[in-house]
Amino acid sequence: MSWLFLAGAVLFEVAATAVLRMSDGGRRRRWLPVVAAGYLVSFGFLSLALRAGMAVGVAYGVWSAVGIALTALVARAVFGDPLTRTTVLGLALIAAGVLLVELGAR
Repeated sequence: MSWLFLAGAVLFEVAATAVLRMSDGGRRRRWLPVVAAGYLVSFGFLSLALRAGMAVGVAYGVWSAVGIALTALVARAVFGDPLTRTTVLGLALIAAGVLLVELGAR
């Protein structure tokens, strides 16, 4: 169940970050309550994952790494942001680091 909660945390964090981009850095203030709600729900799901027994290092590592990767993909698909080889390499290194943290937690 903890992984399901963590997936919810990631999805809401990525959605909130995309909406933050849509708010034009806060200039379009109508989006800011949606951003705040998304981050609050994300942290709520993250706390549920921790309460369900997931190690904090694993939860935070996966949450941040998957969030970074999905945010980059959403930004590419929705906003046309660049996704270069260097960016992809960076994402792969982050994924490898999180995998090592996960393996070390067992």
